[in-house]
Amino acid sequence: MDIIIIISLVILLALGALFVIPKSQNKGKSKRNDLGAGTTSRSFTTEEISKHSTRKDCWIIIKDKVYDVTPYVEEHPGGDAILNNAGGDSTEGFFGPQHGTRVFDIIEDFCIGQLKAS
Repeated sequence: MDIIIIISLVILLALGALFVIPKSQNKGKSKRNDLGAGTTSRSFTTEEISKHSTRKDCWIIIKDKVYDVTPYVEEHPGGDAILNNAGGDSTEGFFGPQHGTRVFDIIEDFCIGQLKAS
């Protein structure tokens, strides 16, 4: 009888761990890292950025920095809200009350450059 209880507890712990371990080991990390995380040496025009406005190719602008958030779209806790300003300026939405402080660290991993001055 004790063996059954022990085995049941081990199985429950193993199942519980499945909910705790993240689905992706690169959560919050950009798969595209041409320039290195947080690098802002390249400049993009708003016209260039606007061409990246889909779920499979999603760039956004936040405070004049350009971010390729394509790898994060499917993991975004707010669902498709991240696509509302895809290819454009997301500054206002990004600094809304829905984002915790952790998002400010995560976003820098996706930085690919700066917005060109017009």
